Amino acid sequence: MSLQPALARQDDRNQPIHVVHAESFDGYNQPNTVSTFTGNVLITQGTMKLTGEVAKIYTAKEDTSVDHIIVTGTPQKRPHIQQIDDNGNLMTGDADRLDYDNVNGIAVLTGNAYVHQQNKGDARGAKLTYNTQTSYMVGESGGGGQVTMTFLPKQKPLPPPKHGAAPAMPPAPAKPAAKSNTVKPASSSSTSAPASASDAPKE
Repeated sequence: MSLQPALARQDDRNQPIHVVHAESFDGYNQPNTVSTFTGNVLITQGTMKLTGEVAKIYTAKEDTSVDHIIVTGTPQKRPHIQQIDDNGNLMTGDADRLDYDNVNGIAVLTGNAYVHQQNKGDARGAKLTYNTQTSYMVGESGGGGQVTMTFLPKQKPLPPPKHGAAPAMPPAPAKPAAKSNTVKPASSSSTSAPASASDAPKE
């Protein structure tokens, strides 16, 4: 199952990656190495934020640029990603494991994955692959599960009232036609003739 592209954040991938918070660190900043950050980890790149209990940052083979990041957590504190698109809408995602490909700007959420896109809808599945540059998303059910999607309707704003214009009044109900009181004269053919003497009762 896939969703059509939408306007996402175009410049986050070109921003530096900052490890804003971690309780411990193991590693060094060299090409083709892995640095491990543990304990309430917060990583930012532009508007994008990654949080979790453990984050492993892999550097490229030829330099110290970040190649990809793997974030894991606990049932109580699952890996989380969020990003604001170019329209100011917030995307959030949660899963048991989060793999972020910094080269291509692709986030793969695995294990009870959930992604919510503000003013667009949400998706659930065993695995959701989300493009942070285009908002294109692919969902996989995994095993006997299923992928679910919710699409929000487009909100249509009410037209503003015209300045100085009085509100339109509903038309008055039509009055029923008046009944005529004119008595139609009887025709001559229906006029009764006066009774004759022969019609009088005999004694």
